Amino acid sequence: MAKKKWQAPVKKNQILDVTITDLTYEGMGVAKIDRYPLFIQNALVGEDCQVKVVKVLKKFAFAIVLERYNDADSRVPLRDENGLRTGTMPLQHMAYPAQLAFKRQQVVNSLQKQGLLEQTEVLETIGMEEPWHYRNKAQIPIGQADGQLYTGFYRKGSHKLVPMTDYQIQLPGIDQTLQKVLAILNQYPISAYDEDAHQGLLRHLIVRQGYYTGQIMLVIVINGQNLPEEDEIVDTLKAQIPDLVSIVFNINQKNTNVILGQDQRVVYGEDAYEDRMFDLRFKISSKSFFQVNTSQAEKLYHQALTAADLKGDEVVVDAYCGIGTISLCLAQSAKEVYGVEVVSDAIDQARENAQINGLDNVTFKAGKAEEVIQDWVQAGLKPDVVVVDPPRKGLAEDFIQSVLEVQPEKIVYVSCNPATLARDLVKFVDQGYQLGKVQPVDMFPQTHHVEAVVGLTRN
Repeated sequence: MAKKKWQAPVKKNQILDVTITDLTYEGMGVAKIDRYPLFIQNALVGEDCQVKVVKVLKKFAFAIVLERYNDADSRVPLRDENGLRTGTMPLQHMAYPAQLAFKRQQVVNSLQKQGLLEQTEVLETIGMEEPWHYRNKAQIPIGQADGQLYTGFYRKGSHKLVPMTDYQIQLPGIDQTLQKVLAILNQYPISAYDEDAHQGLLRHLIVRQGYYTGQIMLVIVINGQNLPEEDEIVDTLKAQIPDLVSIVFNINQKNTNVILGQDQRVVYGEDAYEDRMFDLRFKISSKSFFQVNTSQAEKLYHQALTAADLKGDEVVVDAYCGIGTISLCLAQSAKEVYGVEVVSDAIDQARENAQINGLDNVTFKAGKAEEVIQDWVQAGLKPDVVVVDPPRKGLAEDFIQSVLEVQPEKIVYVSCNPATLARDLVKFVDQGYQLGKVQPVDMFPQTHHVEAVVGLTRN
């Protein structure tokens, strides 16, 4: 007899009354029909809703809220519905204290899954006093309607641009700069890039602003070599945006959704702007990684420094050091710091930043962390502390092995992904390291992302 084909208990376009019982790690509401989960945006635990099923997959379905019969205690009014449509502010309907608790729970869940929760304590998430207008960098696609260029963001899961002018989570100076730039460019015959036709000139505007300095860098990404009336445009931009210190034209003529092209030229200032962190100065280039929430990054790094607990005679390795932000903070309290980063341009900038701040006890090297640390150890380096701040995918297996061979007294792990953090911590704990308390930090209010810092000590 033929095996009966499995069928989901719901159908597309079906309308149902449901109760939200849980949240996904991305903050979507979860309701269940015969143990089959529906994922629902803008829905909170305890809410009864009428929903419409919009997409059915084998293990779950997506639905949208048609009507909410009651509000959860943690619900607050939406600031801007576009933030839900585009996915830039998926948690804006959740009161900020509830967001912080939700983020702590993400860390708890990940540690629990790996059996680590009994060995540590997850502290309350460190949040912001004012969890809006915090991003110091914006990468904004450009559209065109009735001959006018406009800024916007893509609707979630589509390539339809939703017009936006106030993004709510960017520094106000960035939103103002974007609108000024557009007003100037709209005076010239400039077309927006159309990715389907691979035609049109203006692809993206990138604005970066120093949180403490106010300095502004503008990167104009074009599908071509030049803008029409380029000199005139540059002069007008300089005249109308007082804090502007750098204008870069980035050339991206590939049929791709990668934002930046390989080639670029500086048409005003240099390829850098400056900002501060703690009492240190940093030069940041157009392609450099710099934490997008400066005030929270200071809290994050303060936690890392506290976990390192430096006395002044330690040798420290900072893996994934970028332009030297953590390295230079560490160098103020350590005997010697060695920073490694795979992007060679970032290492050049890290060296320059060390010079700017008069710190000569830092050595930077470009390369893969797992290879460079082996070279250093073979040359006789014996680090007391290893600090890691890896990308979302976590630490490479080779790197973990290299650190375990070196046996530093302390490891400080700065994480932007609780799942890979917990996975990596198990490997250190299994080799005799003891977990300190885990401190979540909210770097991205109104989104589901959470960072965490934890120190490990060798038994």
